[in-house]
Amino acid sequence: MKENALPQQLDQMITGYWVSQSIYAAAKLGIADLLVAGPQTAELLADATKTNCGALYRLLRALASVGIFAENEQREFALTPMAEFLRSDIPGSKRALALMSGDEQFQAWSEILYSIQTGKTSFDKVFEKPIFEYLADNPDKGKIFDQAMTGIHGRETGDIMNAYDFSGINTLMDVGGGNGSNIVNLLHNYPEMKGILFDLPQVVERAEPYIEQAGLTDRCQLIGGSFFESVPAGADAIFLRHIIHDWDDEKSLTILRHCHAVMSENSRLLVVESVIPPGNDPFPGKFLDLVMLMIPGGKERTAEEYEALFEQAGFELTRIIPTESELSIIEGTKRLP
Repeated sequence: MKENALPQQLDQMITGYWVSQSIYAAAKLGIADLLVAGPQTAELLADATKTNCGALYRLLRALASVGIFAENEQREFALTPMAEFLRSDIPGSKRALALMSGDEQFQAWSEILYSIQTGKTSFDKVFEKPIFEYLADNPDKGKIFDQAMTGIHGRETGDIMNAYDFSGINTLMDVGGGNGSNIVNLLHNYPEMKGILFDLPQVVERAEPYIEQAGLTDRCQLIGGSFFESVPAGADAIFLRHIIHDWDDEKSLTILRHCHAVMSENSRLLVVESVIPPGNDPFPGKFLDLVMLMIPGGKERTAEEYEALFEQAGFELTRIIPTESELSIIEGTKRLP
């Protein structure tokens, strides 16, 4: 390794937000959507986005240097394979993730030291309310959040389906199921299965058109409520994907105990989360854990921490099934007396 390689590597880490915030700006301006018809000059794009032509050119030139957009000899900018994912009209779009990450989440990250010093959420400090209350009060932001989660979950869904056999489940309840993308994929893959989507009333309302569009209104029941108060009965498997990591142990135990209360001894609990491995190797969940600290106030957990959490909630952790992504399926059953 060259003598200056480590300092250069550290430089790139320190200034990483230069790239992420540039992507945010391009996503906010909808540049990728404007380039679908073909290459355009910075002048035309500036007219369309009501921005300063020179400043926009500099932004796009910088992004082109990292493979997002490409400039030709006519000083026109075009989409690249990576930039395609910043379009708003394609499956797996990352535009909403860029918008969410570059706006509220970036502001929360700017107060990371507050969270490290206090153990409290920096999001609440910046926005003066918890994130899910903020999203409820700002429906436009809630819609972006839903779209961002769909963009993240899309690449994970196939890995979950490949890793776990859902056959034999008659009715699966997706607790905290958001816009319905989880339950739609499961029901399409298992035509004999019925589903229940359970989330806050305003979230279920946003999900209803998606369930209708998927043609699943006769197989998927939508129920609004709070999992901190109760969970509906009627399912033989309860599915929680990226839910438990949003909350501290006390709140997580409340959710799990409400699930426990409506389950039979033959029911299955399926918690889908990152399970933090031991050691120093890179793992996405280790930085996602910091997001949980600063934004919702939750945490990513180790296998031992999940085992303890399940035991306290009355479950036996039967197995942890890794997927091809960073996620694992943590399976539990009701512990017999």
